[in-house]
Amino acid sequence: MPLGQGVCAADYDNDGLIEILVNNQNSRPSLLKQSTRPPYHWIILKLTGTRSNRSALGAKVRLIANGHIQFAEVQSGGSYLSQSDLRLHFGLGSSARIDRIEIQWPSGIRQVLKDVPGDRVLAIEEREP
Repeated sequence: MPLGQGVCAADYDNDGLIEILVNNQNSRPSLLKQSTRPPYHWIILKLTGTRSNRSALGAKVRLIANGHIQFAEVQSGGSYLSQSDLRLHFGLGSSARIDRIEIQWPSGIRQVLKDVPGDRVLAIEEREP
């Protein structure tokens, strides 16, 4: 049995489900994938800084969907010998649309998107107001 040396989480195939990759010592990595699809909606935000750092590290997001508020921040680091996905994954439950996405970029720029469809990977580039 392989010895796990690190773990990272990412939506490897962009289907809205988070996979887990385990780095194994002296063996190939193990990819753990969910076999059933829940009936819920999701969105993944891929933030790219222009005035801020390109990876958008430190960007803070407030997402509102169907009256529910969620927060996330782009952070680096992870597990030993591993780095999880820098993209932000949000579960939307039964809501297929997002009412509002507010991004506070490290540069201080504030960006707002409204009425955004879910169930996709959305690339957002930092823009001047």
